[in-house]
Amino acid sequence: MSDLCSNGLDGQALRRNAAAAAVADGLALIASPVFAAMAALTHMTDGGLMPCSAAYASPLGGMATMYLLMSAFHAAPWIRMIRTRFADTPPSHPRT
Repeated sequence: MSDLCSNGLDGQALRRNAAAAAVADGLALIASPVFAAMAALTHMTDGGLMPCSAAYASPLGGMATMYLLMSAFHAAPWIRMIRTRFADTPPSHPRT
């Protein structure tokens, strides 16, 4: 039985999978800042989080608010990265 049939992946396929995983990790980290920037740009160009013409509209309406929420929902990779970085570093000074 060949290596391809026994383990399902050859060396080239493993490299492609590793490259795809690296690209996916990069895209996951880019999403939150991009949505935050889109919220800021929308807020600056639209004049606020809620349009003035909609006096009784929900405060959660509007594109800037949607982009802020999407930025918060996509912040998990950043939180995970920060948590693992602080977990891997020893304390700078011992507690007494």
